[in-house]
Amino acid sequence: MLGLKTAEFMFLLGGLKWTLLLSLVGLGLGAVAGLLIALARSGATVWLRRLTAAYIGVFQGTPLLMQLFVTYYGLALFGFHLEAWESVAVGFTLNASAFLGEIWRGAIQAVPRGQTEAAQALGVGYIDRMRFIVLPQALKISLPATIGYLVQLIKGTSLAAIVGFTELSRAGNIVSNQTFKPLLVYGIVGALYFALCWPLSLWGSRLERRLATAAR
Repeated sequence: MLGLKTAEFMFLLGGLKWTLLLSLVGLGLGAVAGLLIALARSGATVWLRRLTAAYIGVFQGTPLLMQLFVTYYGLALFGFHLEAWESVAVGFTLNASAFLGEIWRGAIQAVPRGQTEAAQALGVGYIDRMRFIVLPQALKISLPATIGYLVQLIKGTSLAAIVGFTELSRAGNIVSNQTFKPLLVYGIVGALYFALCWPLSLWGSRLERRLATAAR
């Protein structure tokens, strides 16, 4: 199959499965934490704004590879002995929460302030104001950037191999070492990444153009 034995190709697909699962876990858990960070960053509490700004600065200002090292080796120093899967899930969740928090903070602040002021004048509480007025519009504004980050997250999962987690890139390395066909194997690996990322990139670009047209 494509110059590889069926078992070797299925091993690559197994790595692809873990790449997808890791991306979804990082995005899902990161989205929950990112929303809380975005709300804190756009809120009125000064110390929360400063704390979350520092959090975002740390994770945006340091390499993802270093963050994965810290979650895998650093947490063990404090008695948290995590499996490779658990540690990379924590690492990607923390990284995603910082990036998504900043994306969504910008989207929340992009919602016209007059709408918030009108809701306040009508006596709408903070939770209902965010739930029914601000967040639905912010989600729409942030969708292209969120999809763009998801593409980067999928490609970034290849760094999980550094702590022994067998995702698509490491699966490709293992098969390449067994078959001595690196060009073929990594060509297939690249094609699988492309099949995941290209449709998402097209979707994000289309949404961005649609939002730009609607804003005119």
